[in-house]
Amino acid sequence: MHKAEFDKFADEYYILHQKNIRLSGESTEFFAEYKIKDVFELFMHRKHKQNPLQILDFGAGIGTSTPHFRRFFPDASLTCLDVSEKSLEVGRSRFSDLANFQSFDGTHIPYPDNTFDLVFAACVFHHIPYSAHFGLLREWLRTIKPGGTAIIFEHNPLNPLTVNAVNTCPFDENAQLIRGKQLRKEMQRAGFQNVGLHYRLFVPGTLRALRPLERWLQWCPLGAQYFVHAIKQ
Repeated sequence: MHKAEFDKFADEYYILHQKNIRLSGESTEFFAEYKIKDVFELFMHRKHKQNPLQILDFGAGIGTSTPHFRRFFPDASLTCLDVSEKSLEVGRSRFSDLANFQSFDGTHIPYPDNTFDLVFAACVFHHIPYSAHFGLLREWLRTIKPGGTAIIFEHNPLNPLTVNAVNTCPFDENAQLIRGKQLRKEMQRAGFQNVGLHYRLFVPGTLRALRPLERWLQWCPLGAQYFVHAIKQ
């Protein structure tokens, strides 16, 4: 999906997304919040529990993750980056006091080397051609500080319900899903270290009482989504 397609769906993102995920039994806000909570818990489980102070939300769209970043990382400076000016306008109208909304050309992140403690993407890379992944990950590596973290959440193409949701979603019409192990290898090839892979979302909203058990299933490649995390050394 290119810039014009993102612009086209910016105003109706929430409505389209909510329709698309109705079988999950969850809301758009649930999917946004759980990711940031996972990021927070990843930092909390590290030996040195130092939260990021400079965060880049790569492909932030209309800023869906913004209030959740503010909740879990209240002291951080948040930058929302996207190719879609229309999406950024929507984000600014909702969260202008919570984040800086910045456009970019889809290739070069407009910030100096070693700027961010954390670069994060929520289901963005399946909109990007495989051939462009390596170059963008090198840009991530350039703009992340030594010791900083990269985290990518993605849809899992091994989960049939996820594949159906993507295939029937208007703004995923040109999606190219990527397997977790493939993305992990690509991050390693780009120069990241300590690359980890965790699968998520195994039970629907109607069975959410069972979700605490999911922490024992993060190795199983059948979750609806997954995230890959890594360090720049």
